[in-house]
Amino acid sequence: MLEDLTLKFDKALKKVTGQGRITESNISDTLREIRRVLLDADVNYKVAKKFIEDVKVKALGEEVLASVSPGQLITKIIYDELTVLMGNEGQELTLNPSGPTVILLVGLQGSGKTTFSAKLAKYLENKKRRVLLTAADIYRPAAIDQLKMLGKQINVPVFSITDSKDAVKIASDSLAFAKENNLNTVIVDTAGRLHVDEQLMQEIVSIKEKVNPTETLFVVDSMTGQDAVNSAKAFHDKVEFDGIVLTKLDGDSRGGCALSIRAIVEEPIKFISLGEKLDSIEVFHPDRLASRILGKGDIISFVEKAQQQIDENDAKDLEKKLLSNKFDFDDFLKQIKMIKKMGSLKSLLGMIPGLSASVKNADLDEKQLVRVEAIIQSMTKVERAKPKILNGGRRKRIARGSGTSIQDVNRLIKQYNEMQKMMKKFKSKGGRKMIGNFGNFKFN
Repeated sequence: MLEDLTLKFDKALKKVTGQGRITESNISDTLREIRRVLLDADVNYKVAKKFIEDVKVKALGEEVLASVSPGQLITKIIYDELTVLMGNEGQELTLNPSGPTVILLVGLQGSGKTTFSAKLAKYLENKKRRVLLTAADIYRPAAIDQLKMLGKQINVPVFSITDSKDAVKIASDSLAFAKENNLNTVIVDTAGRLHVDEQLMQEIVSIKEKVNPTETLFVVDSMTGQDAVNSAKAFHDKVEFDGIVLTKLDGDSRGGCALSIRAIVEEPIKFISLGEKLDSIEVFHPDRLASRILGKGDIISFVEKAQQQIDENDAKDLEKKLLSNKFDFDDFLKQIKMIKKMGSLKSLLGMIPGLSASVKNADLDEKQLVRVEAIIQSMTKVERAKPKILNGGRRKRIARGSGTSIQDVNRLIKQYNEMQKMMKKFKSKGGRKMIGNFGNFKFN
């Protein structure tokens, strides 16, 4: 995510890193390069200009402490300004405390509204909301079927009216359906439309007037850069939405949309959507994205993802097994499945400070996890619990059953044995204090 932007910022900041002090000359050289980086990233020209001016004023007005280098100071100032530019702090979704919460999704064609509506439904279900998805896209072929399929995957009901050509009525009737079925949250998925299409824009205005949404969210494909910002401005002038959702941010290496849209539209970015998995949705935090952009990772989000996937009892059970040296291949398989649920290896490593830039061109073989899973699943229950019995004949059978090579099987067993040796040393050096209770871990 935003890899190109991260690498270019890193390169630009190296110009001042080795300097003994900040001068107008060396700061101007650095900011000239950063301005070029922002424009290359398709950041709005006026936004880029103001950003550079604000950084320059603060940089020249700061006293450099003996313990802080000019490079560190400029990086901190740019981090602060990026955070302000993207909204300063994250804003959660507004939920109606006394009645039904209605969330209206609007945006251009192909922005990912339907997929996002299902992601948002799952996110809210996890927060104990009772959600209804409303299929109000009457124009795109198979849009209703797509939403029904997604709703089935997450076990959320979908309201639709067969053969209806009245999106306003569908949205309105869905509220009555939600009330009758004791559902307190309605997400209305509308058709994609161009802001220059007066008829369709009037339709979305009519839907909004009829359902009186608690939140209207503009869903936008972040990969469209400056075009996304322009369409957001046009939509906001007519519909007045309350927040922005950036989709496909995992495919956006430039970042122009993320850096420009808040400043131009003056509405907060509330969610970012990454990939196709229905749990790949994050509340937007400007400070965390600023940290990622500057190659400092995002350890808070990493920990939160881990907490979502690790059950407290499982964590305690894992601790006991590690410390008693009883960690077997069944436990190994559980950990692999947990890692896969957290997201791609590249995205996870990108959250770890110091690794975000280095993984850009890294050859991370996601299929390796699949091969390891296949190997373990080809073992018998006894073999998983007692790896010491895995002789040559058993290894050949496992390789055939998993569709891998004997070398792959040997490599996995070797890694497992090395981990066991490491845990013995770990235990002897007071490992309990180091492992702690990861299930209860809090990041302050």
